[in-house]
Amino acid sequence: MRWSEICVHTTNEAIEPISNILHETGASGVVIEDPLDLITEREDNFGEIYELNKDQYPEEGVYIKAYLPINSFLGETVDEIKQSINNLLLYDIDIGSNTVTLSEVKEEEWATAWKKYYKPVKISKKITITPTWEDYVPVSPDEIVLELDPGMAFGTGTHPTTVLSIQGIERYVQENDDIIDVGCGSGVLSIASILLGAKEVFAYDLDDIAVKSTGLNAKLNKVDKRIHVKQNNLLDNVNKQADIIVSNILAEIIIRFIKEAWYNLKDDGLFITSGIIQAKKDLVKDQLLQNGFTIIEVNEMEDWVSIVAKKVGV
Repeated sequence: MRWSEICVHTTNEAIEPISNILHETGASGVVIEDPLDLITEREDNFGEIYELNKDQYPEEGVYIKAYLPINSFLGETVDEIKQSINNLLLYDIDIGSNTVTLSEVKEEEWATAWKKYYKPVKISKKITITPTWEDYVPVSPDEIVLELDPGMAFGTGTHPTTVLSIQGIERYVQENDDIIDVGCGSGVLSIASILLGAKEVFAYDLDDIAVKSTGLNAKLNKVDKRIHVKQNNLLDNVNKQADIIVSNILAEIIIRFIKEAWYNLKDDGLFITSGIIQAKKDLVKDQLLQNGFTIIEVNEMEDWVSIVAKKVGV
């Protein structure tokens, strides 16, 4: 089969919504080329660091690349992608130059080659994320290994927003806590919660592929009996109360269900949010405060922010 690589030159803020647009239009595989990766210093404990070619990266912004089959519908699909990206402006999302280019690639060039860059990465004091095709042996007794199969639609679990989320869960989760994961994606936060001691996780995502991916990854980590995944729009009609709600999603989406999050938390429960670009940090903080939450901490990594808020019992 012949494939076309679509490359969108955009901003860091637009990575997640554009990745989702590409996924929803049938893209198989998404690659993010961010020039920050060229200057970010990382620990090379497991051989996961590779020399990057700066010529493949933009001087500013990011490249988001995805792969579409070359068929009679390709032109219509590309037009649909462009229109959906332009519509992000309605949500005050900065899409930058928004230059979209196409080029043909051979199937074998993208289908497996990317896997060699995905190696075990320790992202918190306890959690190491490793792909399913890697044989990894823990280096310390308290290290927790989380296996992940990113599949076609999701990342490798090492994006700053995911790292911030898992580090927050690790700091606050207590044994036998009930967790709600809003926008579960690959299920990485749900799985991490169980591996760190939570009793049960109720995971929700509007995307059916995300629901299936969470189920698959939960089985890979042998925690599927304790993760209850369901297709659902945010917290609509969710009547459960949890000790912690986690959500790694866009700021614009987080503020839409802050009120529901309050009612779905037990007294003194925590709302761990991530996926927030720096420019939207104050927007989310203000909405949390207006809905009765107390801000416990704000953590930052590169251009991303995670906020931990508490429902203080009356």
